[in-house]
Amino acid sequence: MCGIAAIFGVDAGPCDGDRAVVAAMTAILRHRGPDRAGFAFGPGFALGNSRLRIVDCSEGADLPLSSDDGRVWLAYNGEVTNFRELTARFHLNDRFTFRTRSDSEVVLRLYELLGIDFVNHLTGQFAFVIVDTRIGHAFVVRDFFGIRPMFWTRANDRLYVASEIKALLEVPNVRRTIAVEALYHFFSLGYIPEDQTPFQDIRELQGSNLLDVDLRSGRCEQRAYYEIRYDPDPTLREEDVVGPLQDAIRDSVHRNLVADAPVGLTFSGGFDTSCILALAREVRPAEDIHTYSIVMESSTFDESRYQRMMVDPARHPHHEVRVGPAQVEAALYEHMAYMDEPTADGAAIPFYLLAREAKRDVRVLLSGEGGDETFNAYETHLANKVRRQYRRFVPPAARDALRWAAHALPCNYGKLSFDFLSKRFTEGAEMGVPESHLHWRHVLSEAEKRALMPACRDTPPTDRLFRRLYDRQPFADELNRLSVMDIRHYFEADLMVKNDRMLMAHSIEPRLPFMDRLLLEFMSRIPVDMRIKGLRRRYLQKQAMKDLVPRPIFRRSNMGLEMPHSLWFLGPMRPLATRLLSRENVERTGFLNPDEVARLWNEHVERRRDNGRVLWAIIELLVWFELFVESSRYKDYLASGQGPA
Repeated sequence: MCGIAAIFGVDAGPCDGDRAVVAAMTAILRHRGPDRAGFAFGPGFALGNSRLRIVDCSEGADLPLSSDDGRVWLAYNGEVTNFRELTARFHLNDRFTFRTRSDSEVVLRLYELLGIDFVNHLTGQFAFVIVDTRIGHAFVVRDFFGIRPMFWTRANDRLYVASEIKALLEVPNVRRTIAVEALYHFFSLGYIPEDQTPFQDIRELQGSNLLDVDLRSGRCEQRAYYEIRYDPDPTLREEDVVGPLQDAIRDSVHRNLVADAPVGLTFSGGFDTSCILALAREVRPAEDIHTYSIVMESSTFDESRYQRMMVDPARHPHHEVRVGPAQVEAALYEHMAYMDEPTADGAAIPFYLLAREAKRDVRVLLSGEGGDETFNAYETHLANKVRRQYRRFVPPAARDALRWAAHALPCNYGKLSFDFLSKRFTEGAEMGVPESHLHWRHVLSEAEKRALMPACRDTPPTDRLFRRLYDRQPFADELNRLSVMDIRHYFEADLMVKNDRMLMAHSIEPRLPFMDRLLLEFMSRIPVDMRIKGLRRRYLQKQAMKDLVPRPIFRRSNMGLEMPHSLWFLGPMRPLATRLLSRENVERTGFLNPDEVARLWNEHVERRRDNGRVLWAIIELLVWFELFVESSRYKDYLASGQGPA
């Protein structure tokens, strides 16, 4: 894993100012690549690349990497997990004299052989920049599912590209104007969607996309190089699929274990991470695989009972990272310095704390992220199936009565409580398919957002983003359309922001065997009634892997990592929340309504409604505003590993 910085449109060549800027951009990405920082300069471009040595840890594999004649350059971040297979398939060892054993050189050689279309042969998690001075163009590429990040901006008649937002803040004349519309959507989703960022002048390159850049002018064209396609084969039978699916999962896990640095696993005790651990032990001794688990200080949020079914701390290198309100409060500002943007994901700080512990032992962490998307394990996927029958068989008057009864239930601050699920389902069932999909997960409604951000009264509603993407999909089945929506919205814009930034803050490379192009394409051929069989989610995955995990883990339902901030706001975290949500602090933003914030807080502490998630979203936004807009204090946390008192 590494950090990329690039400048294009440098005309005859970079001046001293360009060299200084790319050096500053690269330096602030040191946590992404602490082992070495390298640079390359030429007509129309300046490249910087910090490197974390994972595959071929020699100095000879440091980045940027050039072709033999020095006319093609590669700045690289991530891991192409099928690089060995591609080397054999295209006979690269017969065509080129390799200088390294790295996957990055395979990427470079494939480009030399096939041109930019080679990217469609890759799988894994990657972002890279290829500069080809022979044709006067550069290509900025982000992987199929947006696992590794890439951002860009324009300033000073140049195009700037970087792995993180904070690197672009090093560019002179890049304004920190807040993208209020992006934050308006944030309060629906808990994350910032699509190519938007919290800064108006900075954009994010989305997964499956590339920028084709003219080196001298810096002008670029963005295009998609890959589309997620669901093309089910109706002739497939369950017995045709289960064995090959186990092979496909095994292949992905084994490819993701290739590394010349220590490898570990984030282990929740859920079905996904249990499968990965079982398959990892086929090729690595159990004592060589460090596992890291979050133990949440709340009984309804704690999964340690399941975690201990797969690991024996007396025999295996298993690490339990205890997370309570004191640990969360201590890491609040520090994690935001690396996050670069607000998030309502309650797993972000726990992930940050887990990675801080894992840094002592490993440089790579496998994760179960992507399993819910690939195998259709989300509650919302099943809810959509139930919604169709509910609307078909329950008369409108009865549905109205059920909705009223759900809202009459007393407020319960437990995780996914019955009152919460009842209210969300009965409301969302009356909406269209993509609208209900958003509603079942939303933070605030449109009316509540308009009250919180009065200046955004005319902003188009967030569900239009979902409707637009849903309608664009060429598949007839609702589940296939929703699957693409989840990958392009929730997975890419929420889960991967958390996963990448929180682990890379501690120089740890995340790898995701379940979000693999080859595996997803295998699943895309399977009919939907086999992927969700009756009311059983992740049905085929469980059939394929049932003999590899303990029975209680096989039977358990999804839980997901989350903090009990709703409860903590009533007790140990109440002083912190009271201070951060104060009228004076909220007014400083210039766009949040302090009266509405006060209403949400009072409603919560008086136990009239669980507003824990939106209050956490507001707190995250206020911390981000303090560190990135009002000041550059995020740099204090990057430099010292802890903030000022």
